Amino acid sequence: MANITAAEVAKLRKMTGAGMMDCKKALQESDGDFEKAIEILRKKGQKVASKRADREASEGVVIAKISDDGTSAFMISLNCETDFVAKNEDFLKAAQEILDIAVKNNPADLDALKQLTMSNGHTIADEVINLTGIIGEKIDLSHYSKVTGESAGYYVHSDKKVATIVAMNKKVDFDVIKDVAMQATAMKPISIDENDVPQDVIEKELEIGKEQAINEGKPADLAEKIAKGRLNKFFKESTLLNQQFVKDNKKTVKQYLNEIEPGLTVVAFKRFSLRD
Repeated sequence: MANITAAEVAKLRKMTGAGMMDCKKALQESDGDFEKAIEILRKKGQKVASKRADREASEGVVIAKISDDGTSAFMISLNCETDFVAKNEDFLKAAQEILDIAVKNNPADLDALKQLTMSNGHTIADEVINLTGIIGEKIDLSHYSKVTGESAGYYVHSDKKVATIVAMNKKVDFDVIKDVAMQATAMKPISIDENDVPQDVIEKELEIGKEQAINEGKPADLAEKIAKGRLNKFFKESTLLNQQFVKDNKKTVKQYLNEIEPGLTVVAFKRFSLRD
């Protein structure tokens, strides 16, 4: 067995991010061959990932970023099992690199993102497995989304557990978009406005409203009108542009945007949370 020095262990740890003892064992097993040692650590990661496949990775971070030209916003969620690991420097560094890769390459979807290559030469999919081995918890890249418009922005809550990305139909300051993204993060709208609400959701709300009215003793014909009135209330509470603006509840989000610039509106938004 090769005599492994502390400097060699430290070098392998810097290259891989694996624990000191894992690096020492890998170097001993490989007789000091760094390439073989790295392969051993990668296989160990796959083994750990396999063992933890049925564990729930419900903690982690949700982070976002805009493209250099400001027209697109990107969001990812990298998950782990505990909040302790979610604050781990290596975990956060990996999440940020994955997001940077998404911004640079503009992949079509999550599967396409996972096939892109990280700075260490591994695909993102493989690196997620490696992180599982290094950190010892199930790691999962669970979400990726993007929006594009004339301008785009985002809001990430301080705990990095929920975020929203937003695209607008006109060029506008980032802070304006951030206000809208913060609104969506806090108020959980289901669509931009009433025209975007899925028909099955509308029908369900009408059915619930009618049934509630009948249970309150209202006749069937009146119950229909009451249900439509409650549907309008649902639109005001659940569609982004019609919600009361959180920074000034005397106006709606639509009114706030029109005050910034007539005709300014949201063309797309995506909200993702580890808590909802």
